[in-house]
Amino acid sequence: MVFWEGYVSDEAMGTVAPVVVYWLYAGFYQLLPHLDKYRLHTRKEEEEKNAVPFVSVVRGVLFQQFVQATVAKLLFLLTSTADASGTTIQPSVPVQLAQFIVAMLVMDTWQYFVHRFMHQNKFLYRHVHSQHHRLVVPYAIGALYNHPLEGLLLDTFGGAISFLVSGMTARTAVIFFCFAVIKTVDDHCGLWLPGNIFHIFFWNNSAYHDIHHQLQGTKYNYSQPFFANWDKLLGTHMAYDLLKRPEGGFEVRLKKD
Repeated sequence: MVFWEGYVSDEAMGTVAPVVVYWLYAGFYQLLPHLDKYRLHTRKEEEEKNAVPFVSVVRGVLFQQFVQATVAKLLFLLTSTADASGTTIQPSVPVQLAQFIVAMLVMDTWQYFVHRFMHQNKFLYRHVHSQHHRLVVPYAIGALYNHPLEGLLLDTFGGAISFLVSGMTARTAVIFFCFAVIKTVDDHCGLWLPGNIFHIFFWNNSAYHDIHHQLQGTKYNYSQPFFANWDKLLGTHMAYDLLKRPEGGFEVRLKKD
């Protein structure tokens, strides 16, 4: 049983919850006090290097989420296995955990190869993917700031394929997509906070992805949002040293394997 049962359908929750969680988690980062001693880039770097206004970023994210919610609603409608009373039989917890892991691996695989192709294809990079890289210094709210076509191909289709291949129900999908959103936001937060659980359990984290946003690292660290397996297998992994800056904060320094 879940807390929304009896109030909202799993399908409705799976459509709306990832959007709400995105703005709650990204908003939490946005509202934090100045944490200069934990930043991966200085505020001056953010102001000088980022080439898109904050308002445009918010507008772009909202549009992508509208598309994602529309696709999610359609996907849940087409795959619903609810009986006449509207009840869906949920698999056992071990099965749900297995589906969760499968979905993580499928999403990682899809996003790695689509993401890498968008860098290798000069037309797609120039006209599509470069929009995301206008945020040279990432921040939480900009995690889903993409060209609409990229948002559709990389994130929306990637999520749909993960859901379909794993065979998860809408209820499991609520948890999976919310987790994926939180992980994606955290990878773009631009901070290295002590005790961050994602830094403890995932090599692919805010510092790892920061390498990819740097000019000299754009051909490396394509993996997202969970593991770094494909980068390591296919030679696009770029290691790094995390060094403290004398003036406060950290510097992610590239270290070729």
